[in-house]
Amino acid sequence: MKLLSIAIPCYNSEAYMGKCVDSLLEGGDDVEIIIVNDGSADRTGEIAEDYVRRYPGIVKAVHQENGGHGAAVNAGIENAGGLFFKVVDSDDWVKKEAYLQVLSTLRELAGGAHTLDMLVCNFVYEKEGEKRKKVMHYRHILPEGRLFTWKECHHFTKGHYILMHSVIFRTKLLRECGLKLPEHTFYVDNIYVFEPLPYVKNMYYLDVNFYRYYIGRGDQSVNEEIMISRIDQQIRVNQIMIDYLVDRKQELLKNKRLYQYMRNYLEIITTVSSVLMIRSGTEENLTRKKELWRYLKAKDRKLFVWMRHGIMGSAMNLPGRGGRKISVGGYKICKRIFQFN
Repeated sequence: MKLLSIAIPCYNSEAYMGKCVDSLLEGGDDVEIIIVNDGSADRTGEIAEDYVRRYPGIVKAVHQENGGHGAAVNAGIENAGGLFFKVVDSDDWVKKEAYLQVLSTLRELAGGAHTLDMLVCNFVYEKEGEKRKKVMHYRHILPEGRLFTWKECHHFTKGHYILMHSVIFRTKLLRECGLKLPEHTFYVDNIYVFEPLPYVKNMYYLDVNFYRYYIGRGDQSVNEEIMISRIDQQIRVNQIMIDYLVDRKQELLKNKRLYQYMRNYLEIITTVSSVLMIRSGTEENLTRKKELWRYLKAKDRKLFVWMRHGIMGSAMNLPGRGGRKISVGGYKICKRIFQFN
């Protein structure tokens, strides 16, 4: 069995996927690289097969009809033969020195008395035109250099959440929790780092800058204009997360630190949804924003009250045009601090 399976969802990625795959090949025989060609119309499939020919036993290619990022991740999980599983988007890459440390740590923990469910590492925003790279780390939040549980985590500050770029899951855990991401839907990475969490018991934080997250292409899904144009998909993901948290609330409350983390993560996703609808400036989306908050209220009134009357919920629901300007102003400040989008 391979130590680590890495899925690379690819859609028309011929221009940049080589950098991604080449960086992952540095892992050698410990790694299985699964290139998922999600119905590409360019040379992505040919490039994938060329890697398979050159690196048999390490690279495999999966070709499927276009189903979106979620379908590609699902295919990666289905075809993974490794003990652990990682998703790396085709325009991102990893740093060799940190990569080798990650593999060494996984190798060591794989033979331990306690099962590792989730490894967390730092990631770096490789933002086009920015000389200073923003590193998202988890120092002072997660214990370092040992296995730990949710009860041992410290408080997560705003802007510090465990994202797809920072996690490696145990493959069997993803299957056991029944994770199935929606197809033809963007922003499902939020579901990927949300639904498996109740099944995660033992974690490990490795303080290395492993994942390089590229931001700069105009057609990227995190581009603000594109996010607004796909707001229906953002809302769908948001509602799926609301349903998941509410439906499992009583069980999750037995582990208060885990519930608090998931509730706070849902709060930030709902804030993003709200501000994008405000930013669009259309009456239709302002109505959708109200409907999203009504949806939350209908699902769980107590959760709604906590979120609606918190700092972010209050900021997203200020009345009138002036209130919306204040909301957007706060959002812009957060963008500068955390360098997202």
